[in-house]
Amino acid sequence: MTAAILIAAARELSTTLGKMRFAPPVTHVYNPLDYAWSVHERYLRRYGDGRKRVVFLGMNPGPFGMAQTGVPFGEVAAVRDWLQLEGLVAPPEQTNPKRPVEGFACARSEVSGRRLWGLFQERFGSADAFFAEHFVANYCPLAFFDEGRNLTPDKLPAAEQEPLLAACDAHLRALVAALAPEWVIGVGGWAEARALGALDGVRIGRILHPSPASPAANRGWSQVASRQLTELGVWVDG
Repeated sequence: MTAAILIAAARELSTTLGKMRFAPPVTHVYNPLDYAWSVHERYLRRYGDGRKRVVFLGMNPGPFGMAQTGVPFGEVAAVRDWLQLEGLVAPPEQTNPKRPVEGFACARSEVSGRRLWGLFQERFGSADAFFAEHFVANYCPLAFFDEGRNLTPDKLPAAEQEPLLAACDAHLRALVAALAPEWVIGVGGWAEARALGALDGVRIGRILHPSPASPAANRGWSQVASRQLTELGVWVDG
């Protein structure tokens, strides 16, 4: 079963990354593949089986998304109500007081996740219809913080990035080998660049990242992303 391969690969990645240490300015590292594993495993088991034509690839967890739910772009309402996934999320041992892990009780909404899953819901209706040919993954499963500030992997020193990216590249190749997609679509330019560097034999493109930090994403993101996917030939209008 494809899902079993993905589960084993995620466990291996979590174990590998769990041994890594990061120096200041990083004050806290969250690994939702550890403390939110039960929900992540359900996500892989329910939606990761079988071949997928398109894999959407994000960067790393947002503090109010996957860091809370264990699901990529895991905005709480989308995961609970549309993906119909829920479960116990125990806070990590070293919790950032400025970024608490409250699991499905988190009242903050991750805008990126709300926009991404909202587009898929609008186009496909049900989660099962979307996942029949699509899958969503994050390149790196770790969230990094400088006190209350979110740090993305590209902001880490080169010496810390190198082993991190090597492990994430290996996991991405395992995921793509299992799902055998025609397309890998980076959600944003960094994810696209990582896919281009790690993968062969698959078509690679990108869509605009839905982050509210991007002015362009705040001007009709779903329409822009849909147009980009149509222009690539990933989606067909009508």
